[in-house]
Amino acid sequence: MHRTDLIPIGDLAARTGVAVSAIRFYEARGLLAALRTRGGQRRFLRADIRRVSFILIAQQLGLSLEEIAAELARLPAGRTPNAADWARISAGLHARIAEQIAALERTQELLGNCIGCGCLSLKKCGLYNRADKAAQRGAGPRYVLGDRAGEIAEVR
Repeated sequence: MHRTDLIPIGDLAARTGVAVSAIRFYEARGLLAALRTRGGQRRFLRADIRRVSFILIAQQLGLSLEEIAAELARLPAGRTPNAADWARISAGLHARIAEQIAALERTQELLGNCIGCGCLSLKKCGLYNRADKAAQRGAGPRYVLGDRAGEIAEVR
């Protein structure tokens, strides 16, 4: 490994737009691994710029840090993700993203109406969720979670 392959934590932060504290946090969570100089300073591989970028993109797509760590751990010898890796990871995200889009669309449709939360505080709830029938299907905003008013009315 050449000396030019290593960069200080400040350079990694500047290149990725991530705070130094976030890089330390990622390191503590096992997402990054720093090498130490004799003086104890952190040095990162230049390739870690790509690794941090992957972490940021994965977070934007809704992956938890645990999920990101699991994906990074699947890479051989701690290398950074390449196009094939990202294709595999993103394929697994398609169903998850479709579910999120469906939930957002249901929420958008119901914003002006009842969402099946069981609050019974709106005058309209007597029309949409009489006697809190939505609660028979479970806790939370039942209609946003996918239950339909007609289905809930049939539950006894």
